[in-house]
Amino acid sequence: MREFDSVGVIGKRNETPECKATLTRLLAYLVSRQREVYFDAPSGRMLGQPRERVLAPEAMRERCSLVIVVGGDGTLLHAARAMAGSKLPLVGINLGRLGFLVDISPGEIESGLDAILSGEYTEEPRCMLAATVTNGRGRPDACVALNDVVVYKWNTARMIDLETYIDGTFVNAQRSDGIIVSTPTGSTAYALSGDGPLLHPSLDALLLVPICPHTLSNRPLAVGGGSRIEIRVCGLDHGNVRVACDGQTNLSLERDSRVYIEKAAGALSLLHPKGYEYYEILRAKLGWGGHLPSSSRC
Repeated sequence: MREFDSVGVIGKRNETPECKATLTRLLAYLVSRQREVYFDAPSGRMLGQPRERVLAPEAMRERCSLVIVVGGDGTLLHAARAMAGSKLPLVGINLGRLGFLVDISPGEIESGLDAILSGEYTEEPRCMLAATVTNGRGRPDACVALNDVVVYKWNTARMIDLETYIDGTFVNAQRSDGIIVSTPTGSTAYALSGDGPLLHPSLDALLLVPICPHTLSNRPLAVGGGSRIEIRVCGLDHGNVRVACDGQTNLSLERDSRVYIEKAAGALSLLHPKGYEYYEILRAKLGWGGHLPSSSRC
């Protein structure tokens, strides 16, 4: 059983009464359980913590054995990128709207974390993406993402022309508002609004979902998780195109830039309380079904 004796806390970056109350309750609980607690800068300021209790993400990776995220899915995406490449597990307390990734409610902090700190949890690996943008002038730009990497138009009302290659093989050309490359985790995010399929997180697959394509034959495509995807922007559209990682990190393109996307080395580790069930999360968050299953109905 893992010993979570040193805990890092990453909270929402905008202060709200609900967030401050939840962080205060969490701190009191962890202190009562004799855990050493560290905070990211926004959470530390919110609680008035001394300087030695505030850590940058790099230091938190070295000093902590568990990270608790207080916020919504967006906060967990931020934390996942900060902890990418480490083996530090994350667990989420949900202050957001949907909460696909953060599944402990503020009112269940004690009971939910008691079980996890006692070794009663489900550990789930989630793959991440690594995106590299070559620009022909030295070191390429790079970022990682848990949900998706999106090549999209900006600052223009017209469509852009893209070419897609998988493992060096030309797949298609399209005119569209962009393309989403998604992990199974991200299949319930932006890719879902683009009519992409839902993928179970355990699948070794990536999704390519066009954004408002001009042709009806341009459909979402699922490929193997080991694929290397290349996106080329054609014509003179480079100045009107950006690359977004989880919708939070943006990279610009220049003429002759190439965007390479592949599965990142190492997976993110999410911890859930015992009894976590992915399909129950889908049913609750997406409003599937108006009744519980009954053998008498079939």
